[in-house]
Amino acid sequence: MSELPERVAVLGPTASGKSSVAMAVAEDMSRVELISIDSMQVYRGMDIGTAKPTAVEQARVPHHLIDLVDASEEFAVAEFQRAYATALDAIGRRGHQALLVGGTGLYHRAAIDGLDLPGEWPEVRSRLRAEADRLGGPALHARLVAADPDAASRIEPNNLRRIVRALEVCEGSGRRFSSFGPGLDTYPPSPVLQIGLRWDRAILSVRIEQRVHRMVEQGLVGEVAGLVTSGLSKTAAQALGYKELLTYLDGSMSLDEAVERIVVRTRQFAVRQLRWFQRDPRVRWVDIEHDPVVEAAPIVRDALHTRVRNA
Repeated sequence: MSELPERVAVLGPTASGKSSVAMAVAEDMSRVELISIDSMQVYRGMDIGTAKPTAVEQARVPHHLIDLVDASEEFAVAEFQRAYATALDAIGRRGHQALLVGGTGLYHRAAIDGLDLPGEWPEVRSRLRAEADRLGGPALHARLVAADPDAASRIEPNNLRRIVRALEVCEGSGRRFSSFGPGLDTYPPSPVLQIGLRWDRAILSVRIEQRVHRMVEQGLVGEVAGLVTSGLSKTAAQALGYKELLTYLDGSMSLDEAVERIVVRTRQFAVRQLRWFQRDPRVRWVDIEHDPVVEAAPIVRDALHTRVRNA
């Protein structure tokens, strides 16, 4: 086993410019490799809607934890955690540094804090999914409130995937889902220096709308249609943008309505992301006014340089 590499993380809500900052830093520092901390970029074929680095960008800078499985497959946070450890080992063997970039809060914590993750009970999960389809999210969320109030307080009532997972663990393990590991409300010392990008909420809202329309112009509808043909797992089908366009493709709403729904839900998601990350007192925040690369990249670059000097 190699020594773990020096690590810095760039985090923040969607459309905050994390990937642009990370690319600028990695291209300027030849010994830096990027690790995507994104629950949907692991799926092959889900490129436009996840703002996945292009083939050209991936050729210029080494990227990890992208395109790990087909979109028809399920991929859990525990599998991501194992893939992350493998990537760190490879980067360490090369004597390089790792720059983490992404906005999936649970995956981020699983990576930097090595969360004690519960097992899986496929039969329980299948039964719960059937119940979710029949009863809906609020009913299962109410069941989770009774079984594990702490977990329920951190999961939106319409987030069926996470509700089912929490109930699966409660039933399968006989323990509360929230009991695993030190808990998400505990922030132990971490070897990863975290730098967060934060915008004025009104400006970020505009950036999100512009990004959604840009994705549609780049061919997001065609991408989703192609994935329908090849098959989408339940998890992949819940991804922002994909879920709404699936509703358009089945004729339930117009394209304009679907796009507007993507914008609204992405804005709501960004608010939840920011709340999640702001609970972590270890994050060093950079308030962006105009250009995230100009304003944040030097700070990230200096953090990486400092870690090399102190190693």
